[in-house]
Amino acid sequence: MTENTSRQRRAARFPRAVPPWSLLAAGAVLGGVLGGAYGMLRTPTYTATSYLVVVPTERSDPADALGFAQAYGRVATQLAVLGDAQRWAGVPVSTLQSSVRTQTSPDAPMVSVSATSARPDRARDMANAVARSLTRHADATKSGTHVELLQFSRAVEPTTPTSASPEVTGLVGASAGGLLGGLVLLVRPRRAPEEGIPRAVTVPAPAVAADAHRHL
Repeated sequence: MTENTSRQRRAARFPRAVPPWSLLAAGAVLGGVLGGAYGMLRTPTYTATSYLVVVPTERSDPADALGFAQAYGRVATQLAVLGDAQRWAGVPVSTLQSSVRTQTSPDAPMVSVSATSARPDRARDMANAVARSLTRHADATKSGTHVELLQFSRAVEPTTPTSASPEVTGLVGASAGGLLGGLVLLVRPRRAPEEGIPRAVTVPAPAVAADAHRHL
């Protein structure tokens, strides 16, 4: 049995190397499965939002209301406001600090107070509790600020979750898996040339005529 035949038989026992694009496909499929499973197993979260509006009094410039709205938006998540809100929300201050967010508009003197929770009713209660506490604090300083903070719209119990659905997390996972597969494809080591492939023979350059005459 020749050495070449033996090498061919050994190669037949093992599968040929997978094509490079299979790394991309495998990464995308695996990432999609993991992302979809994460979206199905994670607890959905709900967000409720309460809206407040700043109204100037007779002794205030209407343009001041916009500036006070920005200030109230920053104060809403401070400990003084959340400390009073925890009594109505029924949750500790730490929960309010991690769950409540505020947002203001550069064009309108409004403040939105949003709360996120795994329970829709708790999200509603936290948003309304912080809005109520902020309104009480603003009312206590009304004589100095010459503006009033009124509740424009109370938060209602949300009916649909705001967390990403399994379809969205699956798509994100597939994109991330495909990207990782592409990175692995780029940094993988190059294969050595096949032993059975003969190397190219280098032909020496022709001698110069002068050297040929010298050897004659």
